[in-house]
Amino acid sequence: MSQLAKVMKIPAEQEALRISQWIERQVLQEFKRRGGVVGVSGGIDSAVVLGLSARALGRNKVIALFMPEKDSSDESESLAEEVAAHFGVELVSTDISPALTALGCYDNLTVAIRETFPDYVPTSDKVKLVLPDNLLEKPALNVFSLALQRNGLPEQRKILSPRSYLGIVAASNMKQRTRMLTLYFRAEHRNYAVIGTSNKNEHDQGFFVKYGDGGADLQPIRHLFKSQVYQLAEYLDVPQSIIQRTPTTDTYSAGSTQEEFYFRVPFDLLDKIWLGMELGMSALEIANDICLTEEQVGRVVADIVQKKRTTDYLRTTPLALESGSTLPPV
Repeated sequence: MSQLAKVMKIPAEQEALRISQWIERQVLQEFKRRGGVVGVSGGIDSAVVLGLSARALGRNKVIALFMPEKDSSDESESLAEEVAAHFGVELVSTDISPALTALGCYDNLTVAIRETFPDYVPTSDKVKLVLPDNLLEKPALNVFSLALQRNGLPEQRKILSPRSYLGIVAASNMKQRTRMLTLYFRAEHRNYAVIGTSNKNEHDQGFFVKYGDGGADLQPIRHLFKSQVYQLAEYLDVPQSIIQRTPTTDTYSAGSTQEEFYFRVPFDLLDKIWLGMELGMSALEIANDICLTEEQVGRVVADIVQKKRTTDYLRTTPLALESGSTLPPV
């Protein structure tokens, strides 16, 4: 086992206890809330947070809220049901499609997509956003393409213009922000807190929507790499159907893995390289430890740094001008 793999290992039992005690203290003592609401998606992060929250607050004081829309995977619903039942937590399902329709989400998506594929038919065609292939294989800029899937035809991909890309992202982000509104409605209705599910990879590299899935009262696993979230999942006995599921965005109709949509490197390797960076190791030292080339590691390091830098604004709290006189000097 590489040295980085050893350092990546966490004492899962102690960490689960530490996080659970922190959730209990924050929700019940600091926020004076009666329980917590967790948005569940059928993914590993929300499953782990749900399990930790149930331990911290009690099963009867936690709601698992599943919020599908018309582009959601059918698999997500069955897995959300499974994890809620597994931890003995109440599952509430709220279809946000009508709200998104009324807000113009789907119409705006169609307009933006047709700037790239004019013959796009939303009732039958499927689309997703993708970045260039695995960063370990060859260098490439983080330029998004739109992939179109049509029955009986090979997948088509076209690089997005800035206008089309921004239009698609702006419309898609309405989904996450509508979920945030729904979470807070359920939470405030019961005097509960909203417990977020972002991990370190998502938060630090900007893979979240500001005031969307980034909107929560507390984020219990934000300090953990994705690899470490999986370690907690095994300890908490999260269903294997969820542990073995490929992490997805579940945002676009065609379905998109988190790796192809954003991270471009398998989490197991990405996390070790990132950890090596934080430990002050050189690219060559990291490469030797995990059996990659120095060039490959260098590309991943540059990508991490670039994403963290360009998404700083997402992690910035609302700015305010310091109090003081606005009158010109006499």
